[in-house]
Parts: sequence; structure tokens; C-alpha cells
Amino acid sequence: MPTSIIIADDHPLVLKGLYDFLLEKGYNVLGGAEDGRKALDLIKQLHPDIAILDIKMPFLTGLEVAKYCQNLGLPTKIVLITFEKDLAIYNEAKSLNAYGYVLKEFALAEIEKCIHSVIEGRPYFSEDLLDHLEIKQVPKSFELLTPTEIEILKLIAKNNTGIEIGELMHISSRTVEKHKSNIIKKLDLPPKQNSLLIWAKENQEFLL
Repeated sequence: MPTSIIIADDHPLVLKGLYDFLLEKGYNVLGGAEDGRKALDLIKQLHPDIAILDIKMPFLTGLEVAKYCQNLGLPTKIVLITFEKDLAIYNEAKSLNAYGYVLKEFALAEIEKCIHSVIEGRPYFSEDLLDHLEIKQVPKSFELLTPTEIEILKLIAKNNTGIEIGELMHISSRTVEKHKSNIIKKLDLPPKQNSLLIWAKENQEFLL
């Protein structure tokens, strides 16, 4: 079954452009709306996999629709499209569990990549937006790590030695070294001294 989608945008040309583009790409586009209230009605009636919503719309904004969906426990994943490069809007979108944030100037170029990411359960935020807001993305290789490996990286970032990590985690220092070797392979780090420590320090905010 192709992914089912509804689209909402109060600019008819943007709405038609996205609608036609996604139909051409083989997606199951269930409907379109020119305001937030109609968009919410479509989501409640049709339960699409994904709703692509303009942030600024009459009656209800894309963020307000996302909030309603969250409060109603609707499974539709929300993707927001906008010209806004605003940190407060970005943070609100994240707090509402929005699955995507695509800038309108890149919509046709990025929307398919965004949909693929959302289908796989991974949120997608325009790189240009993240660069503009100077927000670091979680490194892709991070998802390859096990909880134990993440715990070891946390301790490495705090300057613990292999022996100290072993004592804290109640495992042998040899097991710690084995884990470290696996982490280096997964992260594709150069086999240089301290490469793991440098990586752990640089990505410490994602290890919390």
C-alpha cells in the first residue's frame, strides 16, 4: 500500500504543486485543504499516514493542528512546511512531536526525502534550517550503538579510564576494551589514540 498523505496550504499554487508532485511519485494523496480547520477534519476522517501542513494557515495553524492531533492521540505523522527559520517555532514543532520541518523554498527537492525518513520512523528537519539555527544533528552512526556502548561513551566523555569504566559498570577492563573496539568500528573512527575520546567529547550533548 502506498503511503497515504493529506496536504494543507493556504497558497493554492503551493498546494497544487505539492499535490501533483506527490501523485506523480506514486503516493496515495487522499486530499488537500486550504485552511487548518479543513486539514484537521481530513486527518480525523481519513487517518492518513502523513499530513503535510503549512505552518501559517487561516482558522488553525499547522502547529495548532499538530497539537490537536497529539491531544486526540491520532497516529498521523505531521510534517510542517514553512518559510520560517525561527528557533521558537522549531522548538514548538519538536515539542509537538512533529516528524518533519521542511522549508518551502526546498519543498519539492526535500519532501520525498522527508517522507522516506518519516516512513522509517525517523524525523526529518531541513538541513538549511538546522544550519541557520546552528543546531547540531545526532550523528547517523549513533543509532548503531547499543545502550551499553552509549554508557561507555558517556564515561569516556567524563575522562574515565578503561579500568575505571570496568569498575563503574562491573565488567572487566578487557570487556571494556572490546566494547571500545566495536564502537570505533561502528563510528568508523580513525585508529588513532584518543579518537574515541575526541568523538565522545564532541558529541557529549547526545549522550545525556
